[in-house]
Amino acid sequence: MAGASDKARFYLEQSIPELQELERKDIFTKEEITFIVKKRSDFEHKINGRGSQPSDYARYAEYEINLESLRWKRSRRMRIKAGAHIGQRRIFFVLDRATRKFQGDLGLWMQYVDYAKRRKAYKKLSQILTSVLRMHPTKPELWIYAANYSMDTQGDVTEARSYMQRGLRFCKSSRQLWLEYAKLEMMYIAKIATRKSILGLDLERASEDRATRLEKVDADHIALPIVTAEDIDPSLRSGRSFIEGARKNISVTPALCGAIPIAIYDTATEYFADEVLNERFFELFAGFRAIPCQAMILRHVVETLSAMAPGSPEALSCYIREPSVGTEPTAPDFPLVLGITLDRLRSSLNAVSSVETKKHPWPRLSLLQKSTDWLLTYLDAEKLDPDLRIVLVSTLKKLSVRYMEKVQEKDGNNSEEVANMLDKFYHKDLQKLVEPLVLWATKTWPSNTRLLEFGGVAKSFPNDQ
Repeated sequence: MAGASDKARFYLEQSIPELQELERKDIFTKEEITFIVKKRSDFEHKINGRGSQPSDYARYAEYEINLESLRWKRSRRMRIKAGAHIGQRRIFFVLDRATRKFQGDLGLWMQYVDYAKRRKAYKKLSQILTSVLRMHPTKPELWIYAANYSMDTQGDVTEARSYMQRGLRFCKSSRQLWLEYAKLEMMYIAKIATRKSILGLDLERASEDRATRLEKVDADHIALPIVTAEDIDPSLRSGRSFIEGARKNISVTPALCGAIPIAIYDTATEYFADEVLNERFFELFAGFRAIPCQAMILRHVVETLSAMAPGSPEALSCYIREPSVGTEPTAPDFPLVLGITLDRLRSSLNAVSSVETKKHPWPRLSLLQKSTDWLLTYLDAEKLDPDLRIVLVSTLKKLSVRYMEKVQEKDGNNSEEVANMLDKFYHKDLQKLVEPLVLWATKTWPSNTRLLEFGGVAKSFPNDQ
């Protein structure tokens, strides 16, 4: 069996032709070549000897990466063609030896994966992902990484689904993996919807355009019939009907109607039965506004969550926000949507469960906090109608007063919770709202320094605000 010195000498001898070429092309000087050989010799003796650590391989690979970067920059400046594959091959060789010796070290695997991705060595990257998933099948973040790579870089949704489904076999208890799988399917639906719009396959939009064209016809003019190729050659009508049928079939396929995300959500709900996870699913689905089946998916989530945990803060929060999802604050129909939402908010505050549990020790307080955070997001909208802003600020004022009253009912010093809420209001330029709340809070908790600071800020507010 060869010793550490023999192995080191063997690997160093393999790099001699490469170093000779670099010296011949004046990319590196003779002194620099000598220094490179010395550094490589030190690394090789260290990793081939007893007691080598994963960090030794990591430093060796990092040195070779920096060396390859320096070689590339000098070659480009000197306009010299020097094969980059030799340096990459050596780096891959070092990382491959590292992952073979320390197969359980996830840091080395990720260094291997990141370098292959940076160099766009996609074939090599696929092989690395296969190996690391074989060694670490219970790491959900690896399955998510592989699925995202297949979807974003390769554009292969089938392979991405395969990674997610295989990952769920090994990591069924990973909430994040279930969420990422649903996100993957929503991204796929959004891409298909965007392509349909670009290619003009949206039948409803086509009919609306046709109606608009007909309305523009002046009554003083005679509209002549439009002669098409189908009128000249009736045999083309059969092909036209086939295309129209294909368009309709595309719109009703389960993949585009939200059946797959709903199936993922239902399976995850049966396995976990967790209101917080259900709310995260709702927020995930609410983020995809460009897909036609979003309203149906959100309605299904709200109905499922309401049946699972009626009166819980998560169920009522999703119920309140559902009508406003997908409607911009500057849209013409937003006032109507906001009115429906506020009605739901008022009824939900009365319907929230008053039973304190380990998961929800203060359910009404939790719903007030969720509703306040949600309404604050609308104040960031540009060109928000002044009347709508008045309604939102008035609602926030009522919610904040009820929030403070509930906080005061809790045992112990809870002034930090009030300070956090006032900080959110302050950063939204709600000076008129902050000032009376700060005065009340400082009287209730006079020893809190953050509240006292807010009190000083409130006194400095201009009177015309």
